[in-house]
Amino acid sequence: MNHHEKINYVEFPAKDIEAVKKFFTAVFGWSFTDYGPAYTAFSNEGIDGGFYRSDLTVSAEKGSALIVFYSQNLENTQSKIEKAGGLIVKPIFTFPGGRRFHFSDPNGNEYAVWSDKSS
Repeated sequence: MNHHEKINYVEFPAKDIEAVKKFFTAVFGWSFTDYGPAYTAFSNEGIDGGFYRSDLTVSAEKGSALIVFYSQNLENTQSKIEKAGGLIVKPIFTFPGGRRFHFSDPNGNEYAVWSDKSS
């Protein structure tokens, strides 16, 4: 359902759309709908969105918004990310309210995963 003046969709750059589809399917179980060779969309993943072909990348260091996933088992999610070809860019650290780590997908886009569980 679309809600008036609420965040509705998010788009990310991807140098290799097939690699990003494979990564997010392996780690998070996402499915995609292709709209030509330069765009793929996902839905029902907390927010709908897509990946467009681009040589650009997003990272918090460059001032981009940081997309943060939630996990009930941080170490398990980190392991899945590493097995699927993701790179841990900030190892697990604590903050008030939980723990988190940052990773990049195979295209170099940065995301984070947090948990309020101790392990």
